[in-house]
Amino acid sequence: MGLLNKLFGSSTEQREEKVLPWIPLNELQQLEFIEQKSSTKTQVIFKHSTRCGISKMVINQFTDAYNFTEKDVDLYYLDLINYRDVSNEIADKFQVIHESPQLLVIKNGATVAHASHGDINNIDLSRFI
Repeated sequence: MGLLNKLFGSSTEQREEKVLPWIPLNELQQLEFIEQKSSTKTQVIFKHSTRCGISKMVINQFTDAYNFTEKDVDLYYLDLINYRDVSNEIADKFQVIHESPQLLVIKNGATVAHASHGDINNIDLSRFI
């Protein structure tokens, strides 16, 4: 059992969960604020489907790789199942066709990068900070 525990971890081991500084995105008015704030600080929107296994996998990978502070970027989390109207408005306002999961990087009122599914983790956020 010792070798298996070393390879796969013990069921009694607790992995410390990394918590990101998510800002809940659940109101249409927030999009205007995000657009304005993007002139002085990078704004990132993560659109997440709580019913999708791929979305869950991608957000976990994103969380593991994320290494910025609240000083660097504002990080918004959208539960698009519960706030579909906000998701639809994001597509219109920032001119990006809706996908899920999806990440948008907003600077100076415009989308400067976006990706969906596994490509989210290929975006180098440091280029936009």
